[in-house]
Amino acid sequence: MKRILLISAAIPFAAGAAFAQASEQELREETIIVSTPGPERSAGEMISHVSVMDRDDLIADLSGTLGDTLDRQPGVSTTYFGAGASRPVLRGLGAERVLVLTNGLGAVDVSAASPDHQSTGDGIDAEAVEILRGPAALAYGGQAIGGVVNVLDGLIVDSLPEEGVSADLMAAGTTVNDGAELSGRTRFVKGPFVLTLTGSMRDASDYDIPGFAESAGFRALEEAEDHDHDHDEDDHDHDEDEHDHEGDEEHARDVLENSYLETQTLGAGLSWIGEDAFFGVSVRQTTSEYGLPGHSHDHGDEHDHEEEEDHDDHDHDEDEHDHEEGEEHAHEDPFIDLKQTRIDLKGGLLFDGGVVTKLEGALSYSDYEHTEFEAPGEPGTRYETDGVEGRLELDHTLGGFDGALGVQFSDISFAAFGEEAFIAPTDTTSYGVFLYETREWDDGFGVEGGLRLETVDYQNDRFGSRGFDMLSGSLGVHKHWTSGWFAGLQATYSERAPNQSELFADGLHLATDQYEVGDLGLDVEKATNLEATLRWESASTEVGASVFYTDFSDFIYLTPGETLQDGVLVDEIDETPVYLFRQEDAEFVGFEIYGEHRFDAAIAGAQWSVNGSLEYVEAELSNGENVPYLPPLTFNGELKADWGAYNLSLNTTLAGEQNDPGVGSLETDGYALFGLRGALDAATIFPGAQGVEIFADLRNLTDEDVRYSTSVLKDTLPAPGRNLRFGVKASF
Repeated sequence: MKRILLISAAIPFAAGAAFAQASEQELREETIIVSTPGPERSAGEMISHVSVMDRDDLIADLSGTLGDTLDRQPGVSTTYFGAGASRPVLRGLGAERVLVLTNGLGAVDVSAASPDHQSTGDGIDAEAVEILRGPAALAYGGQAIGGVVNVLDGLIVDSLPEEGVSADLMAAGTTVNDGAELSGRTRFVKGPFVLTLTGSMRDASDYDIPGFAESAGFRALEEAEDHDHDHDEDDHDHDEDEHDHEGDEEHARDVLENSYLETQTLGAGLSWIGEDAFFGVSVRQTTSEYGLPGHSHDHGDEHDHEEEEDHDDHDHDEDEHDHEEGEEHAHEDPFIDLKQTRIDLKGGLLFDGGVVTKLEGALSYSDYEHTEFEAPGEPGTRYETDGVEGRLELDHTLGGFDGALGVQFSDISFAAFGEEAFIAPTDTTSYGVFLYETREWDDGFGVEGGLRLETVDYQNDRFGSRGFDMLSGSLGVHKHWTSGWFAGLQATYSERAPNQSELFADGLHLATDQYEVGDLGLDVEKATNLEATLRWESASTEVGASVFYTDFSDFIYLTPGETLQDGVLVDEIDETPVYLFRQEDAEFVGFEIYGEHRFDAAIAGAQWSVNGSLEYVEAELSNGENVPYLPPLTFNGELKADWGAYNLSLNTTLAGEQNDPGVGSLETDGYALFGLRGALDAATIFPGAQGVEIFADLRNLTDEDVRYSTSVLKDTLPAPGRNLRFGVKASF
């Protein structure tokens, strides 16, 4: 079915001129980070590298999932699992070590349990996304040991907007998957009340790929295995197998089958704003259906039997498939159908004078479920999770120090039913208390630090209970100079409890083609992190570098192994390799270098700017093995030209090879991505169309075969090929 291809613009063409005229102080105050405890601070005042994508940035880089949208940010990569599922990877750490939040509270989904599970936090209808790299355990606990990604949906506001009525609309189309994107936000102010409404949708078919779905290395490995297998077969069977294999290869190219994606979101928030207080409530519902490319629920002899039974009807089914193309996914291939309803409450009080300056609290309830449908469209495994999470923070000032005392709690129930339910139902409760203090003197010298105590308790229906007590802390110093320099040094000690998969997994996990076995004896994972930061900024230039080193004690990872089955040690169950959760000490070291320069002189009548980042991380276990699924050395760069009424930009991503893949993984080739972007003020063509922009974005210009080394299925799931994304954005 053909879709309407409308699009929305993204890059604010006035940004170059605005930055060129900004003072150093304005630059520092530009982006306030709300994900940190204590007094308001901008990104430029924090020791760890912090960045924020605002609404325009999100629309410009928007992809099908959160991890892919953030992938070009320094120090960020993606767990890529096709168009429907990905989570962000920060400095080589992902899933259970990167906490994805919505409005500062947990997303309460099951995306950390498996790479084919979608994160309900998304950028398509978000107001902004904050990215905190490195340990953030002080504010959010051990599950944030690698960092925090906070999606701000903007449904609850804490101050009155300037405009009585405002709206933001976006419509976009993509050629690589015949896709359409639509989002809208409107806000009404009546006295002290603010009503915010949001909605969005995506509708995309299977996406095009540059060549084979399987990587060259994977195909070579398959051919070698087939060659060995053929020696044990007669000539007739050999010819038949070879024919079938060649047919499969020919089929699995040019288009990644079953990579479609459909999502819808609806949100509403009502806020009351007083002189020294605010309170708001919001409701957001997310529904999504997406295919699982490279994901086969049929297995072993059962698959062969079903294939033989269906052989006689193959031609009829193929004709029906062509006739009913729009329904192919619901009837032919495995897919996930999910739904989440989330309710948020948030409020705050400001105090004039005295030790206590602000009291702010937030509470959320989430009800999530998804069903993995087997081919041909029959329900297979169902995941359900629901829970409550809350935070209360008391800001204060005492003896020249500004800080916050906070408490946090969560109570979450998880259950899975069906043949792929590799984790038994588990209830998780956690409690935390934290204290954070900071002070900055007139000469620009500052100090910050804090402590967090946390307890996590699991109750698993099959394996019983486990409990963990954790302590985390941090201490940092920094110095601002009037010349624009900033230097900081921070030491953080963090502890993380094993999650429910690492403790209680025991079953087939066909999304990753692994039989996962947890370990009830796992201990708390501990990390000592050192980070040094150096930045310089002026009215036209900002550059920075962060170097980090993390020493893990009892680092938890998944590796091939053996388990007992019927009293015998085996490394395969149902023809699926066994993977065990184990602990080993590990060391991570890496850096991020980033910067932007805005040229003062107009060249060819345009204001020009250039920005770029270079990032790298390497990690090794104490037994000499490489930590798997690490990103390679990566460079991102962009050159922009702004003529006021329109702008153009050229961007590139250069990724090196990943030659240290870890046990059980193949090496990953590097790639070079190029893209072109352009935006036009529609008022130059249609008088009166103020606030309307039209843009076109050509991605993967050279149709490069891109595979992310951070993806568990990188050898069967390439990224999309050449793609033209175009449309319109309107704000009024």
